[in-house]
Amino acid sequence: MTITTAEAGLGVVPAPREASHLTIAEIDHSDSVLARVRLQLPEFTGALQRVAEQVLADPAGAARATIVELAERSGTSPATITRFCRALGFEGYADLRLGIAGETGRAARAGWSVDIGREIQPTDPLDRVLNQIMAADTLAMRDTAARMDFAAVARAADAVASAGRVDIYGASGSALVGEELQFSLHRIGVPTWAWTDIHNGLASASLLGKGDVALGVSHSGQTRETIEMIAEAGSHGATTIALTSFPRSPLADVADIVLLTATQATTFRPDALSARHPQLVVLDLLYIAVAQRTHERSHAAFQRTARAVEAHRIKEVAE
Repeated sequence: MTITTAEAGLGVVPAPREASHLTIAEIDHSDSVLARVRLQLPEFTGALQRVAEQVLADPAGAARATIVELAERSGTSPATITRFCRALGFEGYADLRLGIAGETGRAARAGWSVDIGREIQPTDPLDRVLNQIMAADTLAMRDTAARMDFAAVARAADAVASAGRVDIYGASGSALVGEELQFSLHRIGVPTWAWTDIHNGLASASLLGKGDVALGVSHSGQTRETIEMIAEAGSHGATTIALTSFPRSPLADVADIVLLTATQATTFRPDALSARHPQLVVLDLLYIAVAQRTHERSHAAFQRTARAVEAHRIKEVAE
């Protein structure tokens, strides 16, 4: 018996496919140089950060620049450029330039006309704004897929699937993301609660123990309330999971399992807001993985919950 799209609520549990099918990386060129730079930008500081920002601001220019020219444009030194290359896994600047040139060439051939780094202006027409949003979200999704730790997702799914209770913590916009997961898991029979109030969340966290799970959502990983609730749950033996864009953040530091996202900010949509779609994608993957591990129980629970609300749907009236 297969869980359908409607039954799963958020996604599809795919049937087994042949090993020859294309992967995300093969389709989207996720192992791109610019993706690596965007993913590591939050970890860079000082001179390395300036180099990364210059490369992302003008990748075509970086592909044409000599090491001295790129150093001048970023206000750094050739030695810093070399360190930057090695931080990205390249032997030297020649390899970095080659990678960027190849990527910018692909973008030009594909007709990729939207400049992701371009600010949205007050006078921009809506079609331009839509293109900007779609392009930014597409890159954020691709970069999130590129940094996906499937082993971590699997560990998180194992913990949630066998949990006696699951708590989800988040503040502001992150709370909305957490509530989406709470709704989905509850529909397949996983006892799940979502908390946004620090007092209620801490009280609930204090009652968790071994065999329970606590998941905290925070783009920055620096939201004090979420960190405190996750830490409280962990202190009582619960398995703790962090969903964040920053692997070295305080939230990631207190969690047993870290799930990472990437973002592409635009005007009026800062990083925290642009993180919503990638966060939902990662939690969708987690939800489907849980449904796969609890297939019979999930299917039965979804059918029961669907029947319970069926009477509240307006039926089509025959003409």
